[in-house]
Amino acid sequence: MSQIVSFRRMEDGTREDYELLDRSEREYARRLPDNILTALQKLDHSLDGYPVSRLGHSLQAATRALKDGADDELVLAALIHDIGDELAPYNHAEMAAAIIRPYVRPEVAWIVEQHGLFQNYYYVHHLGGNRNGRDKFRDHPWYQACKDFCANWDQCSFDPDYRSEPLSAFEPLVRKIFSRPAHDPRYVKADC
Repeated sequence: MSQIVSFRRMEDGTREDYELLDRSEREYARRLPDNILTALQKLDHSLDGYPVSRLGHSLQAATRALKDGADDELVLAALIHDIGDELAPYNHAEMAAAIIRPYVRPEVAWIVEQHGLFQNYYYVHHLGGNRNGRDKFRDHPWYQACKDFCANWDQCSFDPDYRSEPLSAFEPLVRKIFSRPAHDPRYVKADC
C-alpha cells in the first residue's frame, strides 16, 4: 500500500505530509507526455460533421507549422490547440492554453488561448456573430502571430487529402516539451 498523508483537513498537514505529496505529484507529472498523447488519440473519434477528425485536424495544423519552419513550441501549440475539445467544447482554447502554459513562452500560450476568438473570423458571421471580435487585440504585440497561426495552420487544416505527419512523428516533441520543468525560466519568458 502506498503512503498517505496524516491529515483529513489540509490545515492539519505536516511538513512530512506535504513533502510526501510533493514527491507524489512530481511522479504523476512525469507521466504528462503519455497523458497528452492519449488525449490527442481520443480526438480521432470526436465531433461529427467535419471531413477529418479532430486528431486529423491537429496533425494537419502541426504538419503545416513544421513545414513552415515554426519553432518547437509553435509546432506543439498547433498540435494541441484543440486538445480541450473533449471536455470543454465551449472554452477549449482556454483549456489547451492552461495545459501548455507552464512549458512554453507566454506568447505561445496566449496564441493558443486566443485562437478560438481569432478563428471566429472565418465563420461566425454566417451565424450572426461579429467576425471582427479579434480586433479588440489589434494593438497587442502577439495579435499578428495569432492571426497568422489561424490563417496558416488552423483554418486551413480540414482537408482530407492533405498528407499529415502521423502522431508518432510528433511524439518526441511532446515528450521533450512536457518533460521540461514547469515554469522553468529558460523556456517561459515574462508575459508581455
